[in-house]
Formats: sequence, C-alpha cells, structure tokens
Amino acid sequence: MTNYRELTLQVSGLISGVPHLIANLANASAALWEALPDINWVGFYLLEGDTLVLGPFQGRPACIEIAPGRGVCGAAVAAGQAQLVPDVHAFPGHIACDAASRSEVVVPLRARGEIVAVLDVDSPLPGRFTEADRAGLEQVAAALERELEPLW
Repeated sequence: MTNYRELTLQVSGLISGVPHLIANLANASAALWEALPDINWVGFYLLEGDTLVLGPFQGRPACIEIAPGRGVCGAAVAAGQAQLVPDVHAFPGHIACDAASRSEVVVPLRARGEIVAVLDVDSPLPGRFTEADRAGLEQVAAALERELEPLW
C-alpha cells in the first residue's frame, strides 16, 4: 500500500521553490514512478488551448496530443474531476497508447481555478487502482497545484 502522505511530502520537497515547470513535472513523475508499484506509465499532459499535449513522463512512448473528451485523460478534463477506470478496454473512447495498459487513474491539475494539466497513471493490471489511490493522487495533485501555480 502506497503511503500517499509521505509521497506528497516527497514530491513537495523535490519541487518547492524550483522555478522551472517542466523540470518540476519531470521530477514529480520520476518520484511517482519509483513509489507506485505495478504501473507501466506515469506522467503529465499539459492543456494547450483545447488540446492535451504530452509532458514529462516515465514509461513507454505515449500519444502526443489528446483532445478533451477523448480517452480517460480527455474525460477528466471534460468532467473536471478525477477518473478511476478499472478496465480501460471497457471505457468508451479509450486511447490505447500502450496496449499493455489495463487500468488507469487521471487527476486534473488546476491553476487560478482552471485546468492546466492532468496527472495520468496507467497499470498493466486490471483493477490496480482503488479509491484510496485516487484520493492519494489527488493529494499529490493538490501539492503540485500549490507549488506550481505561479509557473503556469
């Protein structure tokens, strides 16, 4: 079981006071990669206009652009809230960047009240993510929002 309180403190410590958005997101994705068992991809998509564009990540090469409303990442933007998907193959409109991914959790990140990015975590295991994982990743996202808001 992941200790999300400790992980949130670790991520905050890595990025606090560092004035470089991409470097901070890269370190955050690396910290998440090391801390979360049974995942095959973790990273960020940054909202540019009405398109999610691939940002820093750990894992196999990924889709470069995602339209809001498409896939789990796009659904998170459209709904304005985290998406927890136990079986991505059963999710309407799922985008299969990595055919090995079976479950996914996506959490929107906000600056000044607007969604600016999403945190995306994939696993090759069906049902890998629980409500506790969603809530824990929302804690991590909240820390990222606090630390990074001036950089967006």
